[in-house]
Amino acid sequence: MSLNKVMLIGNVGRDPIIRHLENGTPVATFSLATTERYKDKAGVLKEVTEWHNIVCWRNLADICEKFIRKGNQLYVEGSLRTRNWDDQNGQKHYVTEIIADKMRILNRKADNAFQEQSVQMQGQAARQNQTVQVPDSALQPEEEMDDLPF
Repeated sequence: MSLNKVMLIGNVGRDPIIRHLENGTPVATFSLATTERYKDKAGVLKEVTEWHNIVCWRNLADICEKFIRKGNQLYVEGSLRTRNWDDQNGQKHYVTEIIADKMRILNRKADNAFQEQSVQMQGQAARQNQTVQVPDSALQPEEEMDDLPF
């Protein structure tokens, strides 16, 4: 038995890039930043940011094109995939991506039209076994961080 599941909450680093395969299937790619905050032994607040490559297919790609913008806070759920290829000089390159199958917009940067369309988006996504949800309220501000227990 095995499990390949990734769950992230972060901020979109750039507007999605939308491509269409020869058969018309849309693919969206964008970066998502997650930041870990902690206090070191001296009590100084530290931040470590990790950048993730997100790939959305079909209906989620269409939704990305319409609604996802740099700065949006998202919950993304999917699986991890590493690809490799050889460049023109024969050098091998690797990239690790999260293939999204669920997405939830956590902040409201858009108007009421966005909320009204979210019901339609959820129905379309459900037909393709993908989900997009719009919360009733934005996330609460982060609470003051405590020292790490180690």
